[in-house]
Amino acid sequence: MAHSIVIVGAGFAALSAARSLRRHDPSASITLLAPRREFVFLPSLIWIPSGKRKASDIIVPLDKFLSKHNIAFVEAEATGLEEEGRKLLTTAGPLHNDGLIIASGGRFIKKLPGIEHAILPCEGVAAAEKLRDRLEALEEGTVAFGFSGNPNEPTAMRGGPIFEFLLGTDTLLRKQKRRNRIRLAFFNPMPSPGQRLGESAVRRLMQQMKERGIETYLGHKLVGFEESKVKTEGAEFAADIIVFMPGMTGNAWFDATPLPRSPGGFVQADEMCRVAGFERIYVAGDAGSYPGPDWMPKQAHMADMQAEAAATNLVAELAGSVPENRFQVELACIVDSLDTGMLVRRTEKGAMAMPPLGLMHSAKAAFERWYLRRYRL
Repeated sequence: MAHSIVIVGAGFAALSAARSLRRHDPSASITLLAPRREFVFLPSLIWIPSGKRKASDIIVPLDKFLSKHNIAFVEAEATGLEEEGRKLLTTAGPLHNDGLIIASGGRFIKKLPGIEHAILPCEGVAAAEKLRDRLEALEEGTVAFGFSGNPNEPTAMRGGPIFEFLLGTDTLLRKQKRRNRIRLAFFNPMPSPGQRLGESAVRRLMQQMKERGIETYLGHKLVGFEESKVKTEGAEFAADIIVFMPGMTGNAWFDATPLPRSPGGFVQADEMCRVAGFERIYVAGDAGSYPGPDWMPKQAHMADMQAEAAATNLVAELAGSVPENRFQVELACIVDSLDTGMLVRRTEKGAMAMPPLGLMHSAKAAFERWYLRRYRL
């Protein structure tokens, strides 16, 4: 009898898990649950403000992928969990399963006073388009970029894209010959932000900011925002546009489940992506909290590797075997600045960061094309 497997999500971890499951178990009944039948290539949001990408370039309808791999789709949201995980509650009714993979991503913490005045660019295409439109309309003034973390789980942050939006905006304004009229600022509560990328990467990023004339406000706790102001405990400064990436936490629907939670609100998992205390429930990507070094990233590359481990282990468990596939911990990214890119890689053996190169910008674009082919064809 074919096993029934449900995957919550339609992002990097969810789709990678679906592909891996189908490869390992051709007969399984696989159902994907998500609010929309589409995949958004979030790393390319950084190119929307410049016009290098538009929505249709990075939003991929999933119909072809689902049909090709014989995967069912339920357009709904998860709302809870019953029967020790064998029944997933959703806005479209309950889904029963023999195995469950939670890959529904993370959620931004929006408790900072005045956060409604900031653009959260990684919330999706609409937010990136809003930044594009605001930048186009700005004749002179200040654009401020910053990020923060989850105080209960320091690894729950995504600062890399903010560096890319900041450096890309500087490059764009210089190409448009508008940079002399628009001031750029970077703020962060840490005195040396970006440490998860490694010391070499941080030095290169800070040096780039200095060379580009980007002002920095570092080492002071954020107090909040006003319509045209960033407020920290150490300083306040005017900002016509505020671009901010808050820390992350787990999905709201986790509160309606008995799943174990990390201090930061994520589903607690082990090094094989298993959820403690439950049979045949796994988590992959930003939805989970995993053992590992304090620099372990929440990024697409890591989500893909966790998804592969989760899928492989679930198939083993369904077959009566002992799961033993541990995911590799690796940070790998290209910090793009619109015309160059800085390759950063970190493993438990060490870290490296190359100087910005035009070749790396081209490599990032080539990777996007290669990655999306599996869902477009």
